[in-house]
Amino acid sequence: MLKYFYENNLINFVPTQPDNWEDAVRQSCSVLIDKGYITEEYAGEIVNNVKEHGPYIVIADQIAMPHASTDSPGVLGTGVSFTKFPSEVTFVDQETNEEKPATLFFTLAAKNPDEHLENITNLMELLMDEEVVEKLIEIDSIAEYEELMKSE
Repeated sequence: MLKYFYENNLINFVPTQPDNWEDAVRQSCSVLIDKGYITEEYAGEIVNNVKEHGPYIVIADQIAMPHASTDSPGVLGTGVSFTKFPSEVTFVDQETNEEKPATLFFTLAAKNPDEHLENITNLMELLMDEEVVEKLIEIDSIAEYEELMKSE
C-alpha cells in the first residue's frame, strides 16, 4: 500500500494544521479531487455524514478513513489517498462527548462495492502493521516517506 500511494502520487503532507476536522476532511480529499477520482461534492458528503452519524471515519487512535457511499455522484473513480497532518485533528462524538484524534487520513473513493471492499482490505493490511503506523505518525515529508518505503 505504501508503494501504491507513492507510485500514484496520492500522498499529501499538509504543512499547516487545519482549523477543524471539517477542513481536515476537505484537505484529505484534495489529492483525490486533483487526480479526478472525486469531486468537491463527495468531500461535502463525508463532512455531512460525520455531522449526522458522528466520527465514524476515525477507525483507530490517530487513524481516520474518510469515505462516503459508493453510489455517490461525486465518485468518479476508485482510489485511496494518504494525508498526514502536522498534529492531531480532534473529532468529538456528540453522543458520548469522547474525543477521537487522528493524524493519518486514508481517504477512500470507489465506484462499486467490490472495489470499495478491496480498498479497505488492502488498507487494513497496512494498518495492522503497528510499526509502520507508528513510523507514518512520526514522518513529515516525502523524503522520510521514501525512506520508510525502502525499509519495508
